[in-house]
Amino acid sequence: MLHNSNLAGQTIVVDTRPLGEYLDGHIPGAINIDLMQFHWIDTSRIGIMQFNRQMNILFSNLGLTDTKFAAFYDNISGPSSSRGVWLSHYFSHLNASILDGGLGEWKAEGLEIEKETNAFPHSKLSTPANSEVLADLKMVKSSIMQRSAKKYALLDCRSEQEFDGRVVRALKRGHIPRAINIDWSLNIDREKNGKFKSISDLAETYSRISKSDEVITYCQGGYRAANTFIVLKMLGYKKVRMYLGSWGEWGNKPDLPVEKSNL
Repeated sequence: MLHNSNLAGQTIVVDTRPLGEYLDGHIPGAINIDLMQFHWIDTSRIGIMQFNRQMNILFSNLGLTDTKFAAFYDNISGPSSSRGVWLSHYFSHLNASILDGGLGEWKAEGLEIEKETNAFPHSKLSTPANSEVLADLKMVKSSIMQRSAKKYALLDCRSEQEFDGRVVRALKRGHIPRAINIDWSLNIDREKNGKFKSISDLAETYSRISKSDEVITYCQGGYRAANTFIVLKMLGYKKVRMYLGSWGEWGNKPDLPVEKSNL
């Protein structure tokens, strides 16, 4: 638990909520970075190089080192803190986790809250990017056109309304061809302060996804998909990637194929 004094000096607690919420009260010692502000929808070669550069600076500001444990949280086990954990995997800093239930669970436990802001500790991040957890546009195109010997499962983590095209958040409506829709919100137990559902319940939810496939998750901007990335890793899936550009990239390119329901 984060309030264990034995972890003092070893844990970096990162509040990923908007600054206003952080100022209203947060876990003692937590630093704040609103990860929802760091969208990225260019997964070209140059785009990924620029993403790596920006995120390397960001994570260096957080003070991550090989000897530190990073705990990310938001109000529940939500997309923003999940993005932090996925970024940790991407930068090979695997000693990181999400605080299950987030601040809601922390408060429910009656634990201390503070309003004092905390400065970034800063460090020099030197870990390499782990391309095994990231999918780009080229890889997704290859996966749906069966140009690879690998078997892919493309998992759309958005709502059913976004998936079938009733809700439009890009130039085009619908979803990437061959994608399976499992709404990320099915990962969360709202009756238990927004914690993840039990492993058995999650395993049933994702029973359609074979563990032998290479799974690519996507949503609108790579946040809800990061939550599902975490869940799949919890369930023992070995080959999981997140499509960083997600629908924000795919759905805004006129030349790319899409599928949608008959509206």
